[in-house]
Amino acid sequence: MKVFVDGREIELLPGALLSDALGKASAIPANGAIIGIVRGRGEKSLQTNSYWLNTTKGKLRIELIDNDLQKIWHENIEKIARSTVRWASPDGVAFGPFASTISFERDAREYNRWEVVLGAAGFERENTQIIFIRRRHTAAYGTPKSGGVLGHIVGGKNTLDRLQSGDEILSIEPIVEWQDITSKQATTDMTLPLEEGMEIFTQVRAQLIENAPVGAEFFLAMTRNGTFKVDSISSSYVSSDQLLTVPIIFEHREPRLEGLVTVRTSGRGLGRIFIYKQDRTSNPGHSAVARITSGMDMIKLAGPGQLITVEVLPKRIMLMGSSLKDALQEMQEREIEAEVEGYEGEDAVVVKQDPGETMSILKHKKVRIFSIPASRLVSVQLYDDLAPKTLDYFRHVTGLKERPVGPLPVYFVYENTLLFRPEIEAVNLKELLPENKPTGPVPAGSIAVSNQVSKKIGLVGMKLVDDKRYGPSGEKFEATNVIGRVLEPEKLKDVSEGETIYIKEVR
Repeated sequence: MKVFVDGREIELLPGALLSDALGKASAIPANGAIIGIVRGRGEKSLQTNSYWLNTTKGKLRIELIDNDLQKIWHENIEKIARSTVRWASPDGVAFGPFASTISFERDAREYNRWEVVLGAAGFERENTQIIFIRRRHTAAYGTPKSGGVLGHIVGGKNTLDRLQSGDEILSIEPIVEWQDITSKQATTDMTLPLEEGMEIFTQVRAQLIENAPVGAEFFLAMTRNGTFKVDSISSSYVSSDQLLTVPIIFEHREPRLEGLVTVRTSGRGLGRIFIYKQDRTSNPGHSAVARITSGMDMIKLAGPGQLITVEVLPKRIMLMGSSLKDALQEMQEREIEAEVEGYEGEDAVVVKQDPGETMSILKHKKVRIFSIPASRLVSVQLYDDLAPKTLDYFRHVTGLKERPVGPLPVYFVYENTLLFRPEIEAVNLKELLPENKPTGPVPAGSIAVSNQVSKKIGLVGMKLVDDKRYGPSGEKFEATNVIGRVLEPEKLKDVSEGETIYIKEVR
């Protein structure tokens, strides 16, 4: 029996299981990650709710929303296809008129850029018009109670800004896409019986974009455990929220073709990473960071909450947390010049690197390493199950969301209690509601963050002795969110105000 594992042909005995194929192919998916199974391939045409509108200034692509207004669209599509611009303003452009059965209201409503709206000019059904919104504004267009939004412009957006009086819609073409009718599934069941010709996919491979070093590093940080967690899906993409709200700059714009990886750099969804399953136009809020080079079947199979094994190339250069000796050896093997600053003893560990981005280091073939004694790098264990929201704040302000090592500047030291004021200000970005409050004596080595009950919200504290009255951040229990514990409390006994310790999360 022949099967294919990540494109490689494998010979197996009849009755073989999925585990047999993976073993023979030496394929090792990440723990808990899905495996894609495809049985035979085929395609059929699929009528969609997407249309090309051919105008005298170019093409617009719209996608209709699944609502009652679709009936008006379908009943009048031939009239719309021959309509001209009724009016054009900075707010929008309207085509028409045509008679319809629209049920309108006279109330003003708010509309957003790229929306496609049906309204009744002069509040008369005989003067129904289709309006393309150019910018966010409030107006009374004689729309239904629902607001009148028929769909959205998803392609040819530059055409919208060029339309003016005298322009026409010349024709409307429904977009026919090809739908894969392959029998396929995502599984983690290693006892699944195999069949002749099955295709098995265990991982996705991605290639970073050189022109987006910061965004590429962002993607490397999100996939540092060798997985991509799918948080949501649509017909055109899968997305991950693992670094949601983490600030990221815009670097590189290009059409969002199938397999492109982008990160949202502004607005709602900041820090969300997308992998595209279908072509879409470029977007100024999406910076392209990588391209999928193999395993797109896995992307198309995945569902919300599932993990995909991912290999990103080039391999990340992340020296922080490594011994100085190991870091220098790695740089030598990769033919990169390394300059060391700071402590260089036998127990030296790396806590910073400059540049911080893999693509920048590879481009210049040079990196500066900052190292400290191992006694100032403290290992911690964090309680994800008990304080997930507070840990989202803590990892954000220490940089542990993106890097294995984070700084904690010492703010105050007293009576076996250490207080830290994080370098990054995020109290206004993150909610710190009471979570995992102590109910009894706080054990030595505990780490906590002051919640919103405290006047010093967001302060991080560590306690070196047991305490029956106060939490690690010096607050009463109701103002204390315990997030973890120090695994090496002895390293903190001689810490003084004004210095910075570094923490490393042990999972």
